[in-house]
Amino acid sequence: MRLLPILVAILVSALIYVFIFQRDALTAGDAPDATVAQENADTGTANESDESADQVGVVAVRSVARAIDSAVVLRGQTEADRQVDLRAETSGQVASTPLRKGAFVEKGQLLCRLDPAAREATLAEAQARLQEARSRIPEAQARLDEAIARLEEARINDNAAARLSEGGFASETRVAATKAAVSAAMAGVETARSGLESTQSGIQSAGAAVAAAETEISRLSIKAPFAGLLESDTAELGSLLQPGDLCATVMQLDPVMLVGFVPETEVNRVELGARAGARLAAGNQVEGNVTFLSRAADPETRTFRVEIEVPNADLTLRDGQTAEIVIAADGTNAHLLPQSALTLNDQGDLGVRIVTGESTAQFIPVTLLRDTMNGVWLGGLPDEADVIIIGQEFVIDGVRVAPTYQEVGQ
Repeated sequence: MRLLPILVAILVSALIYVFIFQRDALTAGDAPDATVAQENADTGTANESDESADQVGVVAVRSVARAIDSAVVLRGQTEADRQVDLRAETSGQVASTPLRKGAFVEKGQLLCRLDPAAREATLAEAQARLQEARSRIPEAQARLDEAIARLEEARINDNAAARLSEGGFASETRVAATKAAVSAAMAGVETARSGLESTQSGIQSAGAAVAAAETEISRLSIKAPFAGLLESDTAELGSLLQPGDLCATVMQLDPVMLVGFVPETEVNRVELGARAGARLAAGNQVEGNVTFLSRAADPETRTFRVEIEVPNADLTLRDGQTAEIVIAADGTNAHLLPQSALTLNDQGDLGVRIVTGESTAQFIPVTLLRDTMNGVWLGGLPDEADVIIIGQEFVIDGVRVAPTYQEVGQ
């Protein structure tokens, strides 16, 4: 009875040994047949695999160029043509009734008048000194003329004494006396001339004092430099203004300016005098012409300021309104493509990849003309091009592609 369990154990052990340690030897005999069968199954598709192994699947669109007006579109705002803060140049108490903000003022209209205080008396005093200085001119001139006459008389006496002395008819003492008289007369002329110049200097000084007093009085009246609207109330009656204090702010809104900033990629497309239009945030549309294009770029944004003059006779446009500005430019042919079609080459140039006639990929640089909700308008492509829109990042120039085409907009 004990022999049967021993034989069963030996048999089980042998089977386990064979299935575990000799498994590779048991299956080796069937491998060649399996390999042959697999080769026979792949014989019909071998050529197709060889042809498609070196192609990359991409998605492309057949794009045709269309003519567009390549207008320059900007975001900007309205600005007053002129705006000035009128400030006091002298101190004084306001003696005029204030004007309220929003009022229309004409050029030269009085906005603030300051109390003259003692300034008129100062002007009168300066004018009196000027008259007094001018009255001294005849007297000083007469003294100079008298001194010149004495000098001439002294010279005549000196010449006569010299001739008489040569003939022995005059003494040396008389000759010396006449020469001394000439010297004294010359000194008198110089003194009289100095007196006249001093009087003239007094006139100039008095005239300067009069001009200063008149200027000080003229500063008491602060007037509008141009016709416009008051953006703030004028200074209140009785308030004290010091030099630099604000009297009023005047703004000219006819014409009004549309101000935007052109990127450096499009600045060459904007010309002075070009027709331009804008849609304001309120919905109204305006038109005008480009009157200014900056030659210097903003150091932070690298954009150029452009100004457009717009008529505003009814003053409906205000300063600081947001506007979408469109500046007319020459038309061009362009392709409307998804923004995802854009890519960069190894040099960092912006462009797209197209499918050539030989079914290879090729990079073409493009120019971004306009960005819209439906895609981007691109220039620089042929009139007809098969543009890769999916998979362009996985191919380079010369790589064979297997394109699948779809309609634009799908």
